[in-house]
Amino acid sequence: MDVSLPVWALTIVGLCALIAVDFFVGGRKPHEVSLREAGIWTTVWVVLAGLFGLGVYLFGGATPSGEFFAGFVTEKSLSVDNLFVFVLIMAKFAVPSIYQQRVLMVGVLIALVLRAVFIAAGAAMISAFSWVFFLFGGFLVWTAWKLIRDARREEEPYEGNRFLRLVQRRVPSTDEYHGTRLFVRENGRRLMTPMLIVMLAIGSTDVLFALDSIPAIYGLTQDPYLVFTANAFALMGLRQLYFLIGGLLRKLVHLSYGLSVILGFIGVKLVLHALHETGVHVPQISIPVSLSVIFGVLLVTTVTSLLASRRERERAEADREHAGVGS
Repeated sequence: MDVSLPVWALTIVGLCALIAVDFFVGGRKPHEVSLREAGIWTTVWVVLAGLFGLGVYLFGGATPSGEFFAGFVTEKSLSVDNLFVFVLIMAKFAVPSIYQQRVLMVGVLIALVLRAVFIAAGAAMISAFSWVFFLFGGFLVWTAWKLIRDARREEEPYEGNRFLRLVQRRVPSTDEYHGTRLFVRENGRRLMTPMLIVMLAIGSTDVLFALDSIPAIYGLTQDPYLVFTANAFALMGLRQLYFLIGGLLRKLVHLSYGLSVILGFIGVKLVLHALHETGVHVPQISIPVSLSVIFGVLLVTTVTSLLASRRERERAEADREHAGVGS
C-alpha cells in the first residue's frame, strides 16, 4: 500500500484516541476486571480490527487486506503465548488484583512504542538488504524448534531479564505497593514502587517476544503500515484478553506446538521469498494459503488442547475417587 504521511499521522492519532477512550472508560479507576467487562472490551477491539481491515480492503484491495488479517491473527495468537509469562510476572511481584489492569495497560503501551522502533528498523533493513529475508526466515525456523523444545520442559518461575535486574540494582525501591503511585518518598529518599517495576517487567518482556513476532509478520507482509497496525490492534486488546482467558491458559497445553508450526511455516515462506528475489524459481506461498494454514493450526491446537485438558481432569477425578475408595 502506498500510504501517505497524513494517513500515517491520522492512523496514529486515531489509535491514541482509542487508547485514551479505553483508559478513561475502563482503566482509569483501579478495580477487579469482571469476565463481562473483559469480554465486552475484547469484542470491541476485535471488531475495531475487523473494521480497519475492511477499510484496508476498500481503499487498498484484497491483497493488503488479507495481509493485514494474516498479520493480526498471527500477532494475536503469539500474544496469547505472552500471557503465560504475564501470569508468572503478576505472581512473582504479588500484584493486587485491583491494580493488574493498570499494570497491563502501561506495560502494553511501553511494548507498543518499543515495537514501533523494531518495525521501523526491520523496514529499513529489508529495504537496504534483500538477504535479510534469509536471516528472518532462518531465525523463525530456529525459534519454532526452540518453542517445541521449551514446551517439553516443566514450567519455570519467572526470574526477570537483564534490563529489569539492572534497574532494580541501580534504583532504590520499596517492597510495598502505594496504590498506583510509581515513586514514593520515605525518610527523605525517593523510592521506586513495585508498581513501576512490574510495568517495566511487562513492557521489557514483550520486547523479547517481539524478536520473533516482528520477523513473523514481515513474512506475511513487507508493508510497514500493515505491520504496525496489525501489531497495534493485537497488542491493544491484550489487557482485556488477559482477564478473559486467564482461566483457560492452563488448558491450552498444545499452544506452543501450534505456534511453533506457524512460525516454522512463515520461516519457510520467507526463505522461499528470499530465493525468489535472488532469481531462483521456487513456488511462493500466497496470502490465502497463509491464512488457511494459520487458522487451521490454531483451530486444531485449540481443540486438541481442550480435549487433552479434559482427559487430564477426568483422570485426576478418577484417581481421587480411587484413592477415596481405597482409604
